[in-house]
Amino acid sequence: MAGPLEGIKVVDASAVVSGPLAAMMLGDQGAEVIKLESTTVGDTLRNSPYSRGGLTSFYANCNRNKRTIAVDLSRPEGLEVGHRLIREADVFIQNWRPGAATRLGMGQSDLHKVNADLIYCSISGFGPDGPYSQQRVYDPIVQGVSGHTAVQINPEVPIRDLVRNIVADKSSAYTAAQAITAALFARERGAGGQHIQVPMIDASLAFFWADGMMAHTFAGEDKPGGFTLYEIYRLTQTKDGHLIYFVATDEEFQGLFRALGHPEWLEDPRFATMSSRRKTENAQILGEMIQAAHLEYTTAELIEKMLEEDVPVGPVLSLEELFDDPQLVNNQAILEFEHPTAGRYHQARPAARFDKTPQDPTRRMPPLHGEHTDEILAELGYSTAQTDQMRAQGITFSGN
Repeated sequence: MAGPLEGIKVVDASAVVSGPLAAMMLGDQGAEVIKLESTTVGDTLRNSPYSRGGLTSFYANCNRNKRTIAVDLSRPEGLEVGHRLIREADVFIQNWRPGAATRLGMGQSDLHKVNADLIYCSISGFGPDGPYSQQRVYDPIVQGVSGHTAVQINPEVPIRDLVRNIVADKSSAYTAAQAITAALFARERGAGGQHIQVPMIDASLAFFWADGMMAHTFAGEDKPGGFTLYEIYRLTQTKDGHLIYFVATDEEFQGLFRALGHPEWLEDPRFATMSSRRKTENAQILGEMIQAAHLEYTTAELIEKMLEEDVPVGPVLSLEELFDDPQLVNNQAILEFEHPTAGRYHQARPAARFDKTPQDPTRRMPPLHGEHTDEILAELGYSTAQTDQMRAQGITFSGN
């Protein structure tokens, strides 16, 4: 098998990241994915920075293992192309604003009339209804209303900030991909087609909740106290830079004290046990002592000492250094490809490893706008004359 989803057909009418990334994951796992784009600019990411040979890096990173067809769905002939695609599909993904799909004739009820067994996935910013549902939305907006921004505070610079990557979009993509495979499994067991709704705000909140809402999980007047991860996560300064360490057990704290050259702290009753270290006054004193000790060593020296003591620690790598990190090299985590027009490029390897149905991120290069239009139309039963006529009338775009 080419992957665990070999034989599944997906029509991806989404744009930007939340939908395309979900569809790409399904494609990596063996599904046949057809990306349905407009005849004008196509996916918005085609106009993003870092472009070469008709391909942008942002688009490429969300759209490998797909073929693409460019169709004007607002035209009756174009809508018919869309419906023909759906007749043969198992999955349809869209992330248009709520109501847009129905106005276009591609709504859930429309497509289930065409294919009752279709798994229809709608990704939206805030959900299909409610006070925010019709607002235009992007990732940083969702971060702000799902808790992520509230905890991005360095105690040394107490100003809230954004997570500086599209965590809301990506958590929504992973949520959608998992939900789609679950729905496909349910269909195999007789559930039939169904509609999946994935609001980005819900997916982001669920992604954030496990650790981000530790202090707000228990209800009532007798809420237990403690500390949260966002209060203690930070970089630690050394003599020549920074490192990241994290200790959570008595054993790890003991290793840290020895690595910092202060084994005597092990005998200090203020710092010897977890319960004593958690006392506010002791925690503050110990924190200042640990920071001062770090400043006596270089980053490389401390990493070596901490690893010898089995303390969880790592460097703060630059993006360029990722390519040479020995563990990432060992894992073959960064792959290199050769695109026919864009040339050499890199992408991350799919993380899940299947021993019997391995993922294959190399089956198809990220497609150019409308690259496979004529090929897909022929598969749908259109003659060459019909294909030429639709292209001439602007109903389709072939990229030729």
